[in-house]
Amino acid sequence: MSAQPSVFNTAYRAFLFDMDGTVLNSIAAAERIWTIWALRHGVDVASFLPNIHGVRAIDTVNRQGLPGVDAEAEAAWITQAEIEDVEGVVEVRGAAAFLRALPAGQWAIVTSAPRALALRRMTAAGIPEPEVMVTAEDVSVGKPDPAGYRLAAKRLGVEVTACLIFEDAAAGIQAAEAAGADLVIITETHEHPIQTAHATLADYQSVATSVDPEHHVRLKQIQIQE
Repeated sequence: MSAQPSVFNTAYRAFLFDMDGTVLNSIAAAERIWTIWALRHGVDVASFLPNIHGVRAIDTVNRQGLPGVDAEAEAAWITQAEIEDVEGVVEVRGAAAFLRALPAGQWAIVTSAPRALALRRMTAAGIPEPEVMVTAEDVSVGKPDPAGYRLAAKRLGVEVTACLIFEDAAAGIQAAEAAGADLVIITETHEHPIQTAHATLADYQSVATSVDPEHHVRLKQIQIQE
């Protein structure tokens, strides 16, 4: 674990979390579906799969520039297939307990997945549903645009710059940076070490939260029992 000291014991109004790769691991399921789609459309799987994570399905489809393809219809097919296939979807270690310990109304999930898919994966992984959840349907522009994070903060009644954002993928990291919030990068699903100046955590087993008398939430380091 490495982290900038500033993110620990700092007073935040709320924590904002990406979903896939940040609080749960759906890589195997997502890549199964997107491989089928890529082969169907003659897209090179090896170069394509690393770029599907952290962005809306419709944006991924549009980015391929395939002639005669109805992006909305293709994204709808992908979403339904992913809803039906949640085999191997699991929590990032410690995520469920970490989220349940947060004060209700002081955390949100901001995901590029449609709401139905997000809820399906969260249920499969045992992730609690927050009071505020921003999904693909809630924004007209997805990550790396910061609109989703700004909307989540607004719905929580706080400034996004007073929030700590938890992310894992490049598009989400760029969105968090553009929002002007502090950032923690969760690395459990990364195949290779990430080079970043931001705080990094392997998972949630070495951190906890506290709430001060002014109702600010703080990230704390804890000792892991061997």
